[in-house]
Amino acid sequence: MVEVILGGLRMFERELLLFAGFWFVLGIADEIAIDCLWLWQRLVNKRRTHRLVPDLENRVLIGGAAVLIPAWHEAGVIGTTIRHMLTAWKQAHLRVYIGCYANDTATLVAAMTAIEGDRRVRLVILDSKGPTTKADCLNRLYRALADDEVRAGVPFRSVIVHDAEDMVHPAALALMDTALSDADFVQLPVRPEPQPAARWIAGHYIDEFAEAHAKAMVVRDGLRAALPSAGVGCALRRKILSDLCKERGPGADGPFEAECLTEDYELGLLVTRRGGLGRFLRLRDHDGNLVATRSYFPSTLPEAVRQKTRWVHGIAFQGWERLGWQGRPVDWWMAIRDRRGPLSALLLAIAYVLLFVSPTLAIAQRYGLIAPREISPLLLGMVWFCFAGLIWRAVMRFAFTAREYGWAEGLRAVARIPVANIITIMSGRRAFVAYWRSLSGEMPVWEKTTHYGHPALVRESRS
Repeated sequence: MVEVILGGLRMFERELLLFAGFWFVLGIADEIAIDCLWLWQRLVNKRRTHRLVPDLENRVLIGGAAVLIPAWHEAGVIGTTIRHMLTAWKQAHLRVYIGCYANDTATLVAAMTAIEGDRRVRLVILDSKGPTTKADCLNRLYRALADDEVRAGVPFRSVIVHDAEDMVHPAALALMDTALSDADFVQLPVRPEPQPAARWIAGHYIDEFAEAHAKAMVVRDGLRAALPSAGVGCALRRKILSDLCKERGPGADGPFEAECLTEDYELGLLVTRRGGLGRFLRLRDHDGNLVATRSYFPSTLPEAVRQKTRWVHGIAFQGWERLGWQGRPVDWWMAIRDRRGPLSALLLAIAYVLLFVSPTLAIAQRYGLIAPREISPLLLGMVWFCFAGLIWRAVMRFAFTAREYGWAEGLRAVARIPVANIITIMSGRRAFVAYWRSLSGEMPVWEKTTHYGHPALVRESRS
């Protein structure tokens, strides 16, 4: 009986190894291709992180800039975000639109207190009770923006999207305003701030964004592939939103799809599909600081899984369904990379199952309970290639994290790889369940992250 069970387990192990090995090999080859393109751009095309000219933050804007900030249950951070933004961005042609809900009194009070009579800020209260979706809130802000343009008789030149917990860079507004002279959509890097009390859960965002926004997005920009928006630190020409709104039809509430969970991600891709030019700008100021949007990311496992569930659901499942497969071959390649979340979750789950099954069979073989295994050269080659790929990925993860946050954080990045894997598995499963429910007509809601701290407060306490 034991031999039958162990024999079945061995067959199960072999099938899992073949299936997971095949897809892991493809995934590793994909990542190596991105690594090689990044190195080519660095060494041959000299695409490096350049320094900004001094005093860019005080440059007068070419045209009016409108900032849209949706907020639901953000009483702990919205006030700091508003005060810091108004202090960092002193330009007179700036208008900030804050979207709040009538049934969220705490956020309303915090926002009104922070505005302090600054005429550059307009508080917009949604008619419907919250939460709806982030896209629905953005549409209401867009309508308020359009109403102001009609009253003033002067259209805005650019529209910038931010979240309620963001800490902006003083030079970011003028940088985006200048870049839109040659582009239709501009994305700045996102820089998660370290949280000493949450080194593992919150820290894994540091590792992922350090690599994605210093390598993957740089490569996409160099290939002129469609660039996704991060939903923060991104600017669009005003006309782009008008055109998107018209394309949705006369009954559209705005340019954003209310049922979409990742309207920010889609926004950048739609710009390229319409023939527009998107750019990813990675620059440093004269003090060497990255011009990026800084914020704290979820610090607990349930919050991290909830946030990444929305990302996987919106990008992988809704993205496949809503956007399909269009564009050049390079855009297909990037779309596959963006939508591989559910497959990655499945493969990682299989890998952890094998971590239990393979040692169990090895022990059984050691005590003669099962015959020695026969491994084909192909399977053995895939296993060794995957092992080498794992080492290479750990080296790259260390290098990019250490480059931005220091060598100590780089070492933690390697140790955090299993944490990131577990979050990927849990969010992938949860996203699949959520998407399955949506197929029955269940309307998605704004399952947002709760924020308790703000990086601007830490900067102020240090100064």
